[in-house]
Amino acid sequence: MQTAEKINPCYPLFRDDDYKKNLAEKRVNFEEMHAPEKVWDTFVWTTSKEYQDLNFKREALTVDPAKACQPLGAVLCASGFHKTLPYVHGSQGCVAYFRTYFNRHFKEPCSCVSDSMTEDAAVFGGQKNMIDGLENAKAIYKPDMIAVSTTCMAEVIGDDLNAFINNTKKAGNIPQEYPVPYAHTPSFVGSHTTGWDNMEEGILRYFTLNYMEGKKVGSNGKINIVPGFETYLGNYAC
Repeated sequence: MQTAEKINPCYPLFRDDDYKKNLAEKRVNFEEMHAPEKVWDTFVWTTSKEYQDLNFKREALTVDPAKACQPLGAVLCASGFHKTLPYVHGSQGCVAYFRTYFNRHFKEPCSCVSDSMTEDAAVFGGQKNMIDGLENAKAIYKPDMIAVSTTCMAEVIGDDLNAFINNTKKAGNIPQEYPVPYAHTPSFVGSHTTGWDNMEEGILRYFTLNYMEGKKVGSNGKINIVPGFETYLGNYAC
């Protein structure tokens, strides 16, 4: 049993006799399960040539896709660059979700900030939030780069990241040469993989436009492989 002094996480908890009994009764009384023989016959059929042929004939099928929104992917992408702070132009609640998601997945803290847009920013635009937010983020966390993405709120009202970032630099809140790449990542379009791609493109575009003068493509003799959104490095074969 759970007590204040002994709180088990999910798997050890479900191995307790009380939970085993509850799960067994739930299965019998409420789940309306098929007979074990029917389950086994279905399993055998799914390993057959007939089932394989049926699957290969399908041209387009997605069953219960595991999708999150664009800015979550953008945050992960920005986190992969050395001393880069992911910055989300949007509401504070969205960023709280992103951080919680990655904290649980990676089992370690995930850095990400928001300029906390609220009702007034939703009506009048979030430029003031960004001007103050970029200055505070740089002063407090001291990153070498801040990568900006957006959420639904900023995209619905049409905030222009390029203009806002340039106005912040013109106002002197952050240095003109300070790298602040950006990507528009509306949550109502695409998915986390789309957001990752957009943020990657935004960062590469920023440095290509601002730091390639006098350089020749391929002159360093190196190849940079960008595999895309993937949280399990074990999936890569070297």
